[in-house]
Amino acid sequence: MTCEVLTIGRISVDIYPNDIGVGLEDVTSFGKYLGGSPSNVAVAAARYGRSAAVITRTGPDPFGNYLHRELRKFQVDDTFVTAVDGLPTPVTFCAIRPPEDFPLYFYRTPTAPDLQITADELDLGAIRDAAIFWSTVTGLSQEPSRSAHLAAHQARRRKDLGEGQFTVLDLDYRPMFWASEAEARAEVTKILPHVTVAIGNDKECAVAVGPGTPDEQADRLLDAGVHLAVVKLGREGVMAKTLTTRVVSAPVPVETVNGLGAGDAFGGAFCHGLLSGWPLERVLDFANAAGAIVASRLSCADAMPTEAEVTALLEEQGRAFSEVAK
Repeated sequence: MTCEVLTIGRISVDIYPNDIGVGLEDVTSFGKYLGGSPSNVAVAAARYGRSAAVITRTGPDPFGNYLHRELRKFQVDDTFVTAVDGLPTPVTFCAIRPPEDFPLYFYRTPTAPDLQITADELDLGAIRDAAIFWSTVTGLSQEPSRSAHLAAHQARRRKDLGEGQFTVLDLDYRPMFWASEAEARAEVTKILPHVTVAIGNDKECAVAVGPGTPDEQADRLLDAGVHLAVVKLGREGVMAKTLTTRVVSAPVPVETVNGLGAGDAFGGAFCHGLLSGWPLERVLDFANAAGAIVASRLSCADAMPTEAEVTALLEEQGRAFSEVAK
């Protein structure tokens, strides 16, 4: 199987409150959604018509069945989604208190099925052939997932990639999954030589390559061999840097409802832009706008926008793409 966007890693059932602005102890009703960053990125890419698949694992339970059904609903191939006997499908609760307070509560004990991906179950041919292979730092936090991620990246050697192929590492550092930042940095260091694109915010980049200014962090990622370093600047937008180019995209202001899915929406839109061959500035603007749209909505996977919706938002804000840039 060959697909344009192949992701690996976390999947869960996200339980979001229908009551906004209160703590979980005061919520009276909830909705459930497909969640997990790499899975959401695959969903977002599929919304733009990209063929997408995810490598992950669930429990052999009704929630696992639900996630298979949701992936298929969103046109994401679930061929590489398998069950782990004896482990429940993870559930993640979130309180929603806009504009900036969205605490997450992960139920992934004694461990999560998506951390039980093993190297011997990987379809290395599919990994090598995908136009974009997307992984996250969370997948490096525990064995056997850690070894499986390394095997996947080693199989997808950077020097063997063809034109239009990208290996992306989402720096996605979540401290609750790690013993220490030093442990996370050591594992990221092993993966970076195989990566062509790295994406993270200031804290995530600091874990990966040490603290510093966004430019210093981007330069360290480039020194590690990454071809394109993307550093999210929060309210100042996002900066991307290659050895010869530096581009900053301003944020797209919206009224925030739930900011949790914005990064995944950014990722899926970023993949679409890369595969479309757009100029880097256009890729960043498009990804920023996609993230803003999802931040203005309640859910994550269900909220991923279409290309027409993203383009319309940019046009509303006077940032339409010229025909020359298309």
